[in-house]
Amino acid sequence: MDSEVQIELLAGQRKAIKQAIKDEEHRPHPDDLVLHDLKRQKLALKDQIHDIETHH
Repeated sequence: MDSEVQIELLAGQRKAIKQAIKDEEHRPHPDDLVLHDLKRQKLALKDQIHDIETHH
């Protein structure tokens, strides 16, 4: 797969996770475990994007 396409897909996933984090934070009783997992996923996607950008 072309690295630009792969970056776009990962960036789209990261954007969706950012929105999920916002949604969870604005709930009356945010779940800390859910937030932690979402933030971990977001960071993993950021790392993947960085790896692709630096190796291609």
